[in-house]
Amino acid sequence: MNRRFAAFLMLAFLALAPSAFASGKKESKASITFHMETEATDNPKMIFPQLANGQQRYFRRMPEIGTKDIVSFSPFPSEAGDYGVVVRLKSNAAARLSAITNANQGKWMISQVNGNVVNGFLIDKQVDDGVVVIWQGVTLADITLLDEELPRTGANGKKKKK
Repeated sequence: MNRRFAAFLMLAFLALAPSAFASGKKESKASITFHMETEATDNPKMIFPQLANGQQRYFRRMPEIGTKDIVSFSPFPSEAGDYGVVVRLKSNAAARLSAITNANQGKWMISQVNGNVVNGFLIDKQVDDGVVVIWQGVTLADITLLDEELPRTGANGKKKKK
């Protein structure tokens, strides 16, 4: 009898475990992340190589700024024939970006949209306004996914949670 009861409890736990850990939150489909350049001698599990300005450079896997830090975005057609995006950050992320760009002048920061490296920029001065521009490399499919997650700049109201 005890074995049957224990087996029943184990089966019930396994059936309910995924919903207990998910906490009812849906997984985000879209992402925008910004990654800071680092040294090639850093932990190889924590960095990845990427060409920037014709040279192989190394960037942190953990982003400095992510989708959760974004207030809104605004896409625009780029000169390359695809799209770019203007990203507006929350105030705490804007302060973090200001400190990062102040401390890392002369280094590169790259942006990823939905896991793909799309653009990079050389930090030449401190960014104080909380606005970051991805100049090219964003596809129309990326923008469609971003529309599901984030509000557009100037749009009335906040994005509805599904």
